[in-house]
Amino acid sequence: MAAYLLDSFAVNFSNKYMSSRYKEPAPIKDLLNPLDSMMERFSEATKILGLDDSTYDALKSPEKSVTVNLSVTMDDGTIKIFEGHRVIHSANLGPSKGGIRFSMGVTLDEVKALAAWMTWKCAVVGIPYGGAKGGIKCDPRTMSAGELERLTRAYTNSMSNVFGPERDIPAPDVGTNPQTMAWIMDEYSKLKGVSSPAVVTGKPIVLGGSNGRIEATGRGVMVSARSAMGKLKMNPSKSTAAVQGFGNVGSISAKLMEEQGVTIVAISDVSGAYFNPNGIDIQDAINFTSKNNGTLEGFTKGEIISNDELLELDVDVLVPAALEDQITAENASRIKAKLIVEGANGPTSSGADKILNDAGIMVIPDILANAGGVSVSYFEWVQNRLGYFWTEERVNRRADRIMKQAFETVYQASRKYKVDMRIAAYIVAIDKVASTKRLRGTY
Repeated sequence: MAAYLLDSFAVNFSNKYMSSRYKEPAPIKDLLNPLDSMMERFSEATKILGLDDSTYDALKSPEKSVTVNLSVTMDDGTIKIFEGHRVIHSANLGPSKGGIRFSMGVTLDEVKALAAWMTWKCAVVGIPYGGAKGGIKCDPRTMSAGELERLTRAYTNSMSNVFGPERDIPAPDVGTNPQTMAWIMDEYSKLKGVSSPAVVTGKPIVLGGSNGRIEATGRGVMVSARSAMGKLKMNPSKSTAAVQGFGNVGSISAKLMEEQGVTIVAISDVSGAYFNPNGIDIQDAINFTSKNNGTLEGFTKGEIISNDELLELDVDVLVPAALEDQITAENASRIKAKLIVEGANGPTSSGADKILNDAGIMVIPDILANAGGVSVSYFEWVQNRLGYFWTEERVNRRADRIMKQAFETVYQASRKYKVDMRIAAYIVAIDKVASTKRLRGTY
């Protein structure tokens, strides 16, 4: 069923879909953004590791940055120029991996920072990938499917010597989807004269996508939550949770946690938050959004509260799976959850870390908690190279094992270095990349 839905989604990609589902992200422009927070945590972890200045400088700087200007014929016959980027932060552990976003907020600095983020995410879960990111400054909501296809193919053509199954492997991100990946795969294959499905991940199933990919990130959040609850001696069947964000990650995280026995008392999206102390039927909420243009607006199975109020509910587990910088130095002291599992990228600012840690709240950081998606992307790449595809059960079993092992590694590092789970995750990732770089040597 999941395969059918993904293929149908890809085939029916349209401007209508983009306008109803896609939310343009706010440009990263202030001092509270998650990328600044990431660099603060990176610096703290390198000090604990005793990293020398030259290695520090090498790890914070990208290996390669490519910027292109793309000439695309629009539907009205005019030619428009779009700026595109691809940044390879690191290829020490293997070919670089990272999404491509279509957004008006895309800048080279943003792409550089997001590429670094991917390096740490892949390293912390032990995947043999480096980090990369790409983006095109455009507004996909205002473009037709034909214009988006021509833009994607132009970008692929310009990046044909950057992309490659052994070099750099793109994936969907903000404003892109499986259909975008299908266009990249097709254009790259034509340029190279051979079918090359392993050049991208996040493809439709019929073109070599992996079973389990749609649920992978949310499933990783659930596995991280279960692992942490075990350390904290929390009984899932006697625990409550609030989930901020009800997109792919939030809704699947909520559904899978509910299946583990956790009572989900609050959910939210851009329309607001919905609270029911007796628990919300998550499948019912998912069914509601599927019939309501993808939004919870009008949902009547819970009391309407604000997203800020949701964060401060007296629950056992909090899953911020929406926007960045939701938990900050301003509201961190009011968080009552015992456990925070970050489904979104950068939902907690660095200014909140000490407050949460001093309050005894365990935080499973984004580079660990939401790495289930890149783990299954890795599986897709492996299956493409093998020419043999796994069942969803096998994909889930192997992804769960990766997430559990990564959690345990980070947990043990946190005890060894006497730091919180976030800094421990950075220590694990940075140490792995730095050690590999030293062993490989330099000029």
